[in-house]
Amino acid sequence: MCKLKKNRPMNKTLYIIIILLFNLSLTFGQNIIEVPEFNDDYSKTIQKLENGQTDINYKTFRDNFIKSDQFKVASKKNAEFKKLTDQMYNQMSESDFNSVISTTKQMLSIDYTSMKAHQILRQTYKIIGDTINADKYKTIQFGLLNSIVNNGDGKSCETGWPVIQISEEYFILEMLDVKLIEQAIDNKNGVCDRMEVKNENGEKSTYYFEISKVFEGRQKL
Repeated sequence: MCKLKKNRPMNKTLYIIIILLFNLSLTFGQNIIEVPEFNDDYSKTIQKLENGQTDINYKTFRDNFIKSDQFKVASKKNAEFKKLTDQMYNQMSESDFNSVISTTKQMLSIDYTSMKAHQILRQTYKIIGDTINADKYKTIQFGLLNSIVNNGDGKSCETGWPVIQISEEYFILEMLDVKLIEQAIDNKNGVCDRMEVKNENGEKSTYYFEISKVFEGRQKL
């Protein structure tokens, strides 16, 4: 008489490997930056940057963001982007590095020109020891930054730093380690934001940002 064979327990090592692979798939799935599907110059450049081709014209890239339909998408997702930003800071305070990486990549999926998201992403990669990605996103962050501050000195409206979004102004002021006192539009010698600031010693100074692209973006919306 034939006896029914008992099911053999799964090999313990194989079981552990399956669980690890499943967890890794979840982790990496959350950490992918979604490239816009508009097949325009902005979207194509993001794909190049994600592939490690960081030697691009970052000013043109930022200008192409305004021209892209993704700019409209980002505008509609403004509340979501702000929520993700708050979430990112909370995760940073808890040293939840995997979640920080996931959140910043969600932010970049909405607006890849966000210098703040690139900054936090590259700093987090540096903390966990991923030097390749840390260097990659550092190059992108400073590529974006230099495409602004290397195109003027910020000392007058005529030589104001050209920005496409107001968030770029605040990021640069943060990098300068100054606090905003007063903001006003100066249209006597162009179209600029005049930002009066002070440093930690209380010393005051003024910086100018050229904002014609900001208005161009608003007109598109």
